[in-house]
Amino acid sequence: MAVRRWRKRRAVTASGLTASLVAMALSGAGTAAADTGPALSVDVSTARHAISPDIYGLNGGDPAFNAEIGQTVARWGGNATSRYNFKNHTYNTGSDWYFENIVADEEHSVEGMVGSNLGRGIKPVVTVPLSGWVAKDSPSQHPFTCGFPATRFPRQDGFDQWDANCGNGKLDQQNLTAVPTDSSIPVDTSFDGEMVSHLVDRFGTAAHGGVPIYELDNEPVLWSSTHRDVHPAAVSDDELGSKGTAAAAAIKAADPSAAVLGPSGWGYCEWVASGVDGCGPGADSAAHGGLNLSQWYLKNMKDYSDAHGGKRYLDYFDQHFYPQISGDKTPEANALRLRSIRSLWDPSYVEESWIGPSGVNAPPLQFIRTMKSWVDRYNPGTKTAITEYNWGALDDINGALAEADILGVFGREGLDLATMWGEPKPTDPGAYAFRMYRNYDGAGSRFGDVSVQSASADQDRLAVYAAQRSADQALTVMVVNKTGGDLTSPLSVAGFDNAGAAQRFTYSPADLGAIVRGGDLPAGNGHIDATYPANSITLLVLPAAGCSASLHVNGGWDTGHVATVTVTNDRRTAITGWRVSWTWPGGQQVTNSWNTTLKQNAASVVATDAGWNGPITAGGSTTFGFQATGGTPPPALTCTPT
Repeated sequence: MAVRRWRKRRAVTASGLTASLVAMALSGAGTAAADTGPALSVDVSTARHAISPDIYGLNGGDPAFNAEIGQTVARWGGNATSRYNFKNHTYNTGSDWYFENIVADEEHSVEGMVGSNLGRGIKPVVTVPLSGWVAKDSPSQHPFTCGFPATRFPRQDGFDQWDANCGNGKLDQQNLTAVPTDSSIPVDTSFDGEMVSHLVDRFGTAAHGGVPIYELDNEPVLWSSTHRDVHPAAVSDDELGSKGTAAAAAIKAADPSAAVLGPSGWGYCEWVASGVDGCGPGADSAAHGGLNLSQWYLKNMKDYSDAHGGKRYLDYFDQHFYPQISGDKTPEANALRLRSIRSLWDPSYVEESWIGPSGVNAPPLQFIRTMKSWVDRYNPGTKTAITEYNWGALDDINGALAEADILGVFGREGLDLATMWGEPKPTDPGAYAFRMYRNYDGAGSRFGDVSVQSASADQDRLAVYAAQRSADQALTVMVVNKTGGDLTSPLSVAGFDNAGAAQRFTYSPADLGAIVRGGDLPAGNGHIDATYPANSITLLVLPAAGCSASLHVNGGWDTGHVATVTVTNDRRTAITGWRVSWTWPGGQQVTNSWNTTLKQNAASVVATDAGWNGPITAGGSTTFGFQATGGTPPPALTCTPT
């Protein structure tokens, strides 16, 4: 899809606010009393599933910002890649810009993009062409080779102001019929296999650090519009299906370890209908069992796999999602932007655009859940992806609220991969929505990677998402206040023992240039009361209770000592095992131990339970002992439940 542009306005900033005023704004001091907000709840023991790190992807963006948030996936896609010719590094702009052939420099070539991202530890998704045409040789400077040259069509509605030979392919608002060989050369899916082999030769296979995912073109049902100089005919089910399976087979033959992603439709009409049918059931659907395009596409890929020994040829079912709203930031547009996120998941939300009752009258989209239901029925085991999305207004707090809500939905609903198109600048509020999940404290700390059940009594006012972090078992709770007023709400937490107060991090209009660390919140007995500022994103981080270990020296001498370690369960529930570690300050060596399995590596020591003494009741304790050389006991013990 072409780059979407939203009208910009100057962002509101906190310039002129003193630090004390910012603190007052975050605490609510000196402002009107907060309204009572909806009750929030989290249950750590329920609805647990891994959050894919690949949902935090981008199609491009600032390299320093991408590194800061630990960008996981980068997609090399869009209309320009539909006719990219890796042999001459040339692409065609299509209807985005006068159907011109552009020679990519090294940075923007497929090799440049892949090498840059692999070098930064980012997974590249590479689009391969499917329409049957790729760009022919072209000068690297004007005049370019193009699809509707003035030498063939001297009269057109418009010409490139910098290249008078390249027109828009319309006369009196009617499409002209081009000669495809003016700009392009015909290829078949063997070209895709050659492209993958070329990248394997350069970077290795996916299994050995090369390109992990290949995308089957970009928004193919729009070829008759975006690339109508070479593909003016409407795309049918059979064309998309046969070209997709053939390209997937070529990719897998060139790199069996690579994943394939498709069909990457532009929006609602392409999700449910071929270009022949338009935007709903028609003759093409009837000829294919009455299935819509997405359903038939999945089934066709599954049938192809079954016919080839069960080998998987489609790894990701991918569609693009853009809300059908303007990029304006009027109060009405801002409110609709936040409401429309419900189209990703809510079975009760009716589209307020041409997709809803005022147009095609589609049922509630609940898009991610619908994608998953189609997968379960027609091609089980296929992952789900959204490789283009953007709710707009990323230069405004409203866009940041929307993006924080979207990332929460992606994690909760179990989407496998997502890449935003039209990335925020590092200073945009939208960038801080990513930081709230990927670098909230400026030290690389992240939202949890295991989603757990969360609920709000009114998700339209306060949205809540929760996840546990595997590294330290901390509970992270993201709360998005979508209203224009401060809201005080109770949060109940079940199935989790916290070790202390909840840390609080907030992004709000009080300071659009920073995530502010607020005062810690008491978190006793699974209950937290907090005030969430108007139009804000708040992250609560609850450290996990675990176990503690204390050491008593029973006796010592010049060359050694004997000690007993007491392990205490600090949780309100039993633990089933424990691990105690420490680092010796000198050259001490454990010579004997009991009631534990103990290993020492240089100065590091790890003692685990002996099995029979692993379970410890809530508040209970057990002991183990050791004898060691040297007269100095270890400086600090770290205890972790196992």
